[in-house]
Amino acid sequence: MQKPLAGQPFDDIRALLRDLPEPDREAGAAVRARDARLTKPPGSLGQLEMIAEWLALWQGRHPPRIERPVVAVFAGNHGVVKQGVAAYPPEVTAQMVANFQAGGAAINQICRTFGLGLKVFELALEKPTADITQDAALSETDCAATMAYGMEAIAEGADLLCIGEMGIGNTTIAAAMCHALYGGKAEDWVGPGTGVDAEGLKRKADAVSRAIAFHKACLADPLEVLRRVGGREQAAMTGAILAARHNRVPVLLDGYVATAAAAILHAANPAAIDHCLAAHCSAEPAHRALLRRIDKQPLLDLGMRLGEASGAALAAGLVKAAAELHSGMATFESAGVSDKEA
Repeated sequence: MQKPLAGQPFDDIRALLRDLPEPDREAGAAVRARDARLTKPPGSLGQLEMIAEWLALWQGRHPPRIERPVVAVFAGNHGVVKQGVAAYPPEVTAQMVANFQAGGAAINQICRTFGLGLKVFELALEKPTADITQDAALSETDCAATMAYGMEAIAEGADLLCIGEMGIGNTTIAAAMCHALYGGKAEDWVGPGTGVDAEGLKRKADAVSRAIAFHKACLADPLEVLRRVGGREQAAMTGAILAARHNRVPVLLDGYVATAAAAILHAANPAAIDHCLAAHCSAEPAHRALLRRIDKQPLLDLGMRLGEASGAALAAGLVKAAAELHSGMATFESAGVSDKEA
């Protein structure tokens, strides 16, 4: 795993959160100007027009292009699984990673359909994080190092990043992070995940409640929330999202777990995830409430709750279409089509 950034573990992360690149307003204005001349009624492509402008704003270029889309799936294991919060054993995480690598998972088929590159990052699967009901999930050093490792998601270049995860027990972790950030009751933030029964749901809520009570005195800082009740895949996703911002790469967030990672950055600096769109709304009940908290409208709402960046990858098809529509359509002038009368 890559060494943490220079300085104290979280110092450089905090600096990156303070010094955020702004959107390219000129590129956004160029999208609006060209969109007004395309051979269609104004606004007739709905959100696809917004997506084209969002791409230009954060890529910093006009026309926006999708030439190197990357789907990054981060996989981690969690000590809290021993509390009976998951329907599957923790070894399934490694087994699913092998399935990704063999091309047999849902995400492989979606990536192939839309021409997306897939990267899978294994995060010390043989060493689960500490049980958050009894200890901090990660040390500050380990958490910062994992964030730095997540930044490698775009190291080989990307112009669109789809963020997702795999990890048995990680909806419990997402619920704990949200409960720490936003309060309420543990029951407000837990859901069935991969399919726990009613008793399993009670165990999840109990574990989340006990974890927050245990760490309560240390949860004012979002980065402390991440290291104490988060996990390795959440830390890596926050690093990837932050690196994408500093390298002008727009981001599509997958479901509940990925959005919880983004919420850490939003809590530290609400502008930190302006370059992100919510790809879809998961069937995990708390995801909709979380999206409201971070002020994101999902592009898709298909009742999915698979994880592994499946919703983000599906939404990437829409984003690619938006870019092609904007750059490829003729204008009224070039096509010899009469515009509406003034």
